[in-house]
Amino acid sequence: MAEFDVLVVGDANPDLLLRGDVRPRFGQAEQLLTAADLVLGGSAAITAAGCARLGLRTALLAAVGDDVFGDLTRKELEKRAVTLLAADGRGAPTGITVVLSEKDDRGMLTLPGTIPALRPADITPELVARTRHVHVASLYLQPALAAGLAGVFGNIRKGGRTTSLDTNWDPAEKWESIAEILRFTDVFLPNANELKAITGLDRTDEAAASLVAGGTTVVMKDGARGARAWWPGGTCAAPGRPVDVVDTTGAGDSFNAGFLAARLSGKSIEEAIGWAAVAGSLSTRAAGGTAAQARPEDLAV
Repeated sequence: MAEFDVLVVGDANPDLLLRGDVRPRFGQAEQLLTAADLVLGGSAAITAAGCARLGLRTALLAAVGDDVFGDLTRKELEKRAVTLLAADGRGAPTGITVVLSEKDDRGMLTLPGTIPALRPADITPELVARTRHVHVASLYLQPALAAGLAGVFGNIRKGGRTTSLDTNWDPAEKWESIAEILRFTDVFLPNANELKAITGLDRTDEAAASLVAGGTTVVMKDGARGARAWWPGGTCAAPGRPVDVVDTTGAGDSFNAGFLAARLSGKSIEEAIGWAAVAGSLSTRAAGGTAAQARPEDLAV
């Protein structure tokens, strides 16, 4: 029996979440905020926290520095029952993201720090053997990892494990092809804009079909509309759950956790996207990506 249900690979760092009058005005203008929260951030870390909260035995492979932000990250992961498998940060400071949050949108300023430090060799065969599933997050923030991930995913598949990928947004907006990685990806978890940008197609149905043709299941976050999924032989949709939105930071990562928890518990894709859509919705009830994440009783309906 594997030690972990899921190994999440990627970024772990604090988020400084600011709310109120957050649209910057230069010229030495002083703006007043209504709230500021320093919370656990990073797409991989938030996904891992969500998986653990939903009962999965969860490990996180991430590079975290020996500094105050690194200490905070380690403590927050420990509180959430996530096993941190620390990679070499190569002397960089722990990254941080400043989130300028409004009710319906947000801007993000990120210091990469240790985030790009992961390498394909860090995902060792011994580590993969300890888990049932490998999920990679924030690919476009980790170019060195991305360069060899197709080979890593290919070996994971040969070993009988499954994979999933959430690239998140490309800060350079180059959307360089990840076709070779997707050949060995069991589940791809983009939002609508990411799906269209990565495939170069304007319609989500066509974009998803182009990936499903290669054998990849596409599970798309569709904002307030919930979720859609396409896989070889099927397609379905699921609504989110109406909530009073406080902050959308990390909602997509909690969505990922809901989907992975359902599938690794043996549920169908139709059931899993229902879990995902609700988990994403519920996470927006509080500031930051982890404070309001779903528990099993929230989804078992």
